[in-house]
Amino acid sequence: MSIDMDTVVGLYFKHADALRNARLAQAALLTADRRMRPRLDDAETEISYLLVREFRPRRVVEIGAEHGWSTTWLLRALADNGHGRLDTYDMTGHARDRIPPSLAGGRWQFHHCDVRTTGDLTPESIDLLFIDAVHTASFAHWYRHHLLDRLRPGTPVAVHDVFHRPASPSREGRVVLDWLAAHNAPHFTVSAAAAPQEYAELTVAKRLLSLDDVVHRPAPNPMLFCTTP
Repeated sequence: MSIDMDTVVGLYFKHADALRNARLAQAALLTADRRMRPRLDDAETEISYLLVREFRPRRVVEIGAEHGWSTTWLLRALADNGHGRLDTYDMTGHARDRIPPSLAGGRWQFHHCDVRTTGDLTPESIDLLFIDAVHTASFAHWYRHHLLDRLRPGTPVAVHDVFHRPASPSREGRVVLDWLAAHNAPHFTVSAAAAPQEYAELTVAKRLLSLDDVVHRPAPNPMLFCTTP
């Protein structure tokens, strides 16, 4: 399944009720723990949730969690699926104390380490990859070689902080975009800066579904989504 505008809007309609419940639960979690300090906004977390629901991965790998906002969304999607597990790799231990036991139990393992030093990633077993860590070209070159090149074709990937400006992706994003271009593979974003039409279309769809109230809005949707070629 390719990730494009039609696919994403379709997933919003398909999983609208579950997403509505997830948003309510996440809003309550954010209210209860102000230490969470989310960096992803609603569109990024919602699309990530929907991709987990639709692709139904057995193993999700998250690189970079900070205080665990993306972690809770990924775990909630796995819980709603009724199967799958999440491996989170992070150099800080903040997320370890933020995740409710009801979400973590039986489906989450936290690895307190630099992901570049671990030997247990086994990219061939990853069914969905979520990256929000060191936003440098050198790190992107590392995960391009060690992860992206080794994932099975069709594996969904999300990379944060790519499209903050219309014509100038981040240095990390440039590496990912060059990799996709080399394989003639598409990407998707609803970045308000880089993809205003897609952002507007999603805004309309969310309004139609009464999903347009804000849970958290820290940034203009700079995440890149794709599936591996």
